[in-house]
Amino acid sequence: MGSMDRTSPDRTAAVRDRDSEGRARNARPRDGLGRPLPYGAQGVPRQPEGVVRRPEESVAEAQRLLDEGKPFHAHEVFEDAWKSGPQEERELWRGLAQLAVGLTHAARGNVTGGARLLRRGAGAVEEWAAGSGAERRPHGIDLAGVAAWARELAAEVERGGGVPVDPAARAPRLRRSA
Repeated sequence: MGSMDRTSPDRTAAVRDRDSEGRARNARPRDGLGRPLPYGAQGVPRQPEGVVRRPEESVAEAQRLLDEGKPFHAHEVFEDAWKSGPQEERELWRGLAQLAVGLTHAARGNVTGGARLLRRGAGAVEEWAAGSGAERRPHGIDLAGVAAWARELAAEVERGGGVPVDPAARAPRLRRSA
């Protein structure tokens, strides 16, 4: 470990930020795609964690972030819905979070991670719709359209060979216009 203690300025980046309950929290600034920036750099404001929203609010907030080219941040909104929502909807929100992370990876040029998570998320929302007996448009979400978008983007990412996609231009439409 060396002779430096945990408060040494040279070790600042190595010390993990913790909340009042001891859980890891990284206060390091991040860019719009969630990539860490050096301490002291100007980052994009982070989504607050643990926000409980009505499902329609979660969908609207996630869509806003996706449209702004911030799929990493949209993933955080879906994750909050997944963790705070009713048990029977957790897999739906988890699948949507995977789709947002897949778009994040595709925007970073990560072919394997992007395509894999897009397909995994598509499968998760389709499986949820088939197994839930619920409507195919829970909370107004066009699950069939979102799954088709994800599979199409996954194929595009693989054909692109690592060329990052524009996350705002390739953002899904969570709700189809009537």
